[in-house]
Amino acid sequence: MARTVKRAFKYRFYPTPEQAAELARTFGCVRLVYNLALQARTEAWTLRQERVNYTATSAMLTAWKKTEGLAFLNEVSSVPLQQALRHLQVAFSNFFAKRAKYPTFKSKKKSRRSAEYTTSAFRYRDGKLTLAKMAEPLDIVWSRALPEGASPSTVTVSQDAAGRWFVSLLCDDVVPETVATGQVGIDAGLDSLLTLSTGEKITNLRHERRDRTALARAQRQHARKQKGSNNRAKARVKVARVHARITDRRRDHLHKLTTRLVRENQRIVIEDLTVRNMVKNHTLARAISDAAWRQFRTMLEYKADWHGRTLVTVDRWFPSSKLCSTCGALAERMPLHVRSWTCRCGTVHDRDVNAARNILAEGLSVIACGGGVRPQRESSRTGQSPVKQEPPGVTQGIPAL
Repeated sequence: MARTVKRAFKYRFYPTPEQAAELARTFGCVRLVYNLALQARTEAWTLRQERVNYTATSAMLTAWKKTEGLAFLNEVSSVPLQQALRHLQVAFSNFFAKRAKYPTFKSKKKSRRSAEYTTSAFRYRDGKLTLAKMAEPLDIVWSRALPEGASPSTVTVSQDAAGRWFVSLLCDDVVPETVATGQVGIDAGLDSLLTLSTGEKITNLRHERRDRTALARAQRQHARKQKGSNNRAKARVKVARVHARITDRRRDHLHKLTTRLVRENQRIVIEDLTVRNMVKNHTLARAISDAAWRQFRTMLEYKADWHGRTLVTVDRWFPSSKLCSTCGALAERMPLHVRSWTCRCGTVHDRDVNAARNILAEGLSVIACGGGVRPQRESSRTGQSPVKQEPPGVTQGIPAL
């Protein structure tokens, strides 16, 4: 069997000076329209308790184009401007659903420079992509081929802080559903990036630490330049290039790792880590951020969905490190510096391998019996199994009336 999924194929391209100028104008207009619409919606609610939707902001955009001060909006393609309004509508929908905070204004210096084109604003023929308001196709480096017969439905053009240009093409892709025989529990860490229940430990390459000296040197040079000068702008790009090199290496490593795990295993079990709270530990914040556990989980989730794998997330409070995977005894304390320990049953445990095995066992029990179900285990204090809790509404074996 096979399934059709939406996949984005990202490529680097090199625009001509005319194309770069056109795209820069488009980025600026997209940011301006987004901010104007956000301001209008905020004022309507603050002053009149009135909700403004996408249709109303679209009508506002038409009116803005007819004013003298905003007539330059007609010089760029109208599609990216409309898409900016749709993105704002999505941001408000997420806010009202309590999935995100209130939308904020886009900054000229800090916000991502991008523009989204739909099918009416670009032409893709014979492997060449031409955007609206442009006479020549983009000079794209086709590092990998698009799916055979694929036709992009959306094209997103962006420029990162290092000055590199990228184009992302959203296409329908057919992914064959294969069945793997393996199952694995994964324990995330810092000494080893991942420890698998099979006993394998995947080295933490510490991408940021490898370039820490070059990054510090570039940041010092940037700090010495006069604010607002051209030299400071050049130094900022050098800092951004170091960051981009670190990010690219980290993303490449995580892509290869997650692809391998999904191809080899039918069931994958991970921990539900709250990275946002963990980075509040200032001693480990830099190392945790460099490990990119959240990015690893995101990649694993969508790739498992593509290939029909079962991905289970174990509760963050599950004592995977303190629980003996052999006899089920629970240790009272397990400080972080303890990397191996001996259970009273005589089993010598590697802390991370033991945790990965417990995570796998917990995930399999969730699959078999439902969420929140855990096998009974001995108490390390009494040496006896805990008393079985009766289900709600049952007292001493007699149903409650």
